[in-house]
Amino acid sequence: VSHESTISEGNSLVLMLIKLELWDEARSLLRDQLLPVARQSLGADSDVILKLNQTLSVTLADNPESTREDLLEAETIMQDVVKRRRRVFGPSHPDTLKCERVLFGVRCARRSAFQIVRSA
Repeated sequence: VSHESTISEGNSLVLMLIKLELWDEARSLLRDQLLPVARQSLGADSDVILKLNQTLSVTLADNPESTREDLLEAETIMQDVVKRRRRVFGPSHPDTLKCERVLFGVRCARRSAFQIVRSA
């Protein structure tokens, strides 16, 4: 079993935690375990790292208890993922296009939360 496949399986576990709405556990597994190991062994531009960062962004954005700072962080992470995907895989690659849609969703979530705060 390679590090890459183990890390990918870890990402699958995080996705299940998200599906079960175990937001804190998903975020902790990503930040504390998967991302540090993946960065060290795979490098910042690997497909696996980009997927992990995308998952972290979604975890931050989809959590109903996310703060405004969480949503800003989610957007910043996805902006970086999109930039790296465009550079590494090209602007028309299906994964790049998917990440652009995720970034759009994260931005919508952030704007919606900001509107709620402003109108309160």
